[in-house]
Amino acid sequence: MQQIYLHSNFRLKSLKNLKRIGELINHPQRLEIERRVKIIDFFDKYGAKATKEAFGVSRSTVYLWKKTLSINGGQLVSLAPLSKAPKRRRRRDVPDAIKDFIVEYRIKHPKVGQETIKPALDIFCDNTGLKKVSISSIGRLIKDLKEEGLITDSHKKMSLNGRSGRIIERRIRRLKKRRRNGYKPAGSGDLIQIDSISIFEGGIKRYLITAIDLKSRFGFAYAYNSLSSLSARDFMEKYRKLSLYEVRRVQTDNGSEFEKHFRNYISKENIIHYHNYPRHPQSNGCIERFNRTLHV
Repeated sequence: MQQIYLHSNFRLKSLKNLKRIGELINHPQRLEIERRVKIIDFFDKYGAKATKEAFGVSRSTVYLWKKTLSINGGQLVSLAPLSKAPKRRRRRDVPDAIKDFIVEYRIKHPKVGQETIKPALDIFCDNTGLKKVSISSIGRLIKDLKEEGLITDSHKKMSLNGRSGRIIERRIRRLKKRRRNGYKPAGSGDLIQIDSISIFEGGIKRYLITAIDLKSRFGFAYAYNSLSSLSARDFMEKYRKLSLYEVRRVQTDNGSEFEKHFRNYISKENIIHYHNYPRHPQSNGCIERFNRTLHV
């Protein structure tokens, strides 16, 4: 009878077993399965005593493996070791009052971590006479509450329904940022790139907001004591007074100075606002080069 060896210690008695070998190619416990098959082959050839001396495996264990193979139709993957985790595991004995406190705290302050919850929870435990829990225990409780669906890490605002006591999730409205997507200005004023830089010299820190017209190359910069959306709005007003062309579109990065007051102003003036992709300054190449010129 012909014997076939295939990248292992398997002794195949028929070509039908080739299909079973394919099951083990990516199996995480392949080495242990191959070892058990080798022991079974050794047992059939040399007996129980030699197997015990060579591998330290008893007769009953080999018979158990053979029975497992027989029940599963000879599938080699059935020889994979089963999980040794206990069926009945210890459960955390935490008062419901502490769980309710964490749920309510996360509802009022979405996505806060265990370090933030710890001080408030300690005060609650002192007032109610409960035993304090550690930071790591709070972290594990947060994980359990997530699995139970009582809290979430999504970008949603949660509140309690007074009638049913159920948690209601209200999605936070996020403005969709418009991208340039290859737009090329046709004339002056069609697209203005704006950016901000900080300069620290002689113990004094100042912020420069800069702008450049992509078509006419008209550049403008103004210094501020603080960098905020109010400063960016003031800069935009000054730029429009000095520019010889009407501003139709602006392009900025995702900095907070280009939000709120700045965004409201250009929206009121019907100016289109493009945002760069995060961590991609190449999108604002002209203004970045202009900023380098100012640093020289």
